[in-house]
Amino acid sequence: MSTSTQQSFTSVLSVNPYTETYFNGVSSFISESLSPEYSKEQFVISYLNTKDFINAQIEISKNIPDEDLYDAINSKAYDELALDQAVEYKIQYIENFNILDEENRHFHIFIVDPLDITNTFSNVIEKIKYIDVIIPAPLLIKSIYAKDIIESTAVHCFIYFQENDAFITIYGNKEFIYTKSIKYSFIEMHERFCELYGERIDYDDFLHYFANENLRDSTSDYKEFFIRLYKELFANINDILTYAKRAYEIEKFEHIYIGSEQQTVMKLHEMLEVELNVKSSEFDFDYGFETNDTYVDQLHALMHLYNTIPKDEKYECNFTVYKRPPKFIRRESGKLIILVLAAFSLAFAYPITYWVLTYAQELQEDLLKQEYTEVHTKKITREATIKSKLVDKDKVITLLEEEKKEYVEKKNTLLKIHEVKVDYPMKAKLIATLTKDLNKYKVNVESVNYSEPNGEKILSLHLVANKDRSITLLVEYLTKVHANKFDFDLQEIKYDPETRKYFSELKVKIL
Repeated sequence: MSTSTQQSFTSVLSVNPYTETYFNGVSSFISESLSPEYSKEQFVISYLNTKDFINAQIEISKNIPDEDLYDAINSKAYDELALDQAVEYKIQYIENFNILDEENRHFHIFIVDPLDITNTFSNVIEKIKYIDVIIPAPLLIKSIYAKDIIESTAVHCFIYFQENDAFITIYGNKEFIYTKSIKYSFIEMHERFCELYGERIDYDDFLHYFANENLRDSTSDYKEFFIRLYKELFANINDILTYAKRAYEIEKFEHIYIGSEQQTVMKLHEMLEVELNVKSSEFDFDYGFETNDTYVDQLHALMHLYNTIPKDEKYECNFTVYKRPPKFIRRESGKLIILVLAAFSLAFAYPITYWVLTYAQELQEDLLKQEYTEVHTKKITREATIKSKLVDKDKVITLLEEEKKEYVEKKNTLLKIHEVKVDYPMKAKLIATLTKDLNKYKVNVESVNYSEPNGEKILSLHLVANKDRSITLLVEYLTKVHANKFDFDLQEIKYDPETRKYFSELKVKIL
């Protein structure tokens, strides 16, 4: 919000539409608002989660004038991203000045289905009526650079966890580069934790451990499984950063900031720094606001910070459909009332007023006719363009189907080759690894079976030993040594009186 805009409002209300939390800001003081209400003196700002919009990069010829830029971007977005022509998506964009190109301009585009906005903000809009700005959450981070909270121009990564979303955002040279939603929201982490733990725990218990337990000092039964969960998370983050390095020619990441909307004592940044070998800190900055010791999650703080920076230093990417009505004199009804009052005044003032009004109406009619002719011509031109694009689309779809068939055939051939060259040696290597441990505990193998039920790779070993303890010691050893590579399952040990030997089936699940 520009300085002039700021002076028009006495307070700022930030809105999290997903958890329906509100924070009110007056001057430099921020406090939570438990019962927000509409006020015309109140500026309202909210955001969209990363998973709720499509983000992509496109390039547009520099020969296209600025007045035609939106139409060009809109058309290219539908073509290149294969958007549903039946849906009138809301499309916003910011220009990427980091790419040097003499022929084209490069843009980050953000695409949202209007129905998603309606569903997300339906409860919020019943309380506050209007929302002045709805911005993609990753673009709020620009405020940190605009206020010189981070002065470095190197490449930084920001990771943030919310109840129903989590995202990674990359900035370089103080400008937005890339963002991606990852499947590690609190809800999704809870589901994955229950899978690792082997039984379902209450969601509130999960959040309580996350908020109040430090893994370094914890003695809880959950500790081991939280560590496994975080290792999976950090591996996923590493894959994304590796992709970003290659795709955007990033030499290295100077710093990673990681945090969440849930206040926690868990030192995620310390674990992340060890795992990825990149300097890391908490995503928790001093914005200069007074909060009365109330925890304010970073997105709420960033929304308030966004309203303190000049217009030319912020990303203008507004998806709101809940705009305030124009001032009375700018409304059609207001114009009509003013016109009627003026007509009465002039009618009683001097007869020439009637001639002036008649002339004004004729002039307005001529202007409307001229505007209609221009709009009609533009409509016909665009309809012809759409028909041409639809014909091209059908050709491309036909070609795509042929390519898909060819792709499937090649894929199946490669899978067969992979099975012969990789899978079978892998199984043999696995058996050889386990054979050393079998010999160590004097356990023989009667037979070996391999299967892949439900996509899981399972090797079944039918064990034979003179003592049942040899089998149990073997399984205990394997579980400790190969915990991160295999999952071992042994249901029972049977004794055969005739052979005086013990038999059991050990299932080895390859992780």
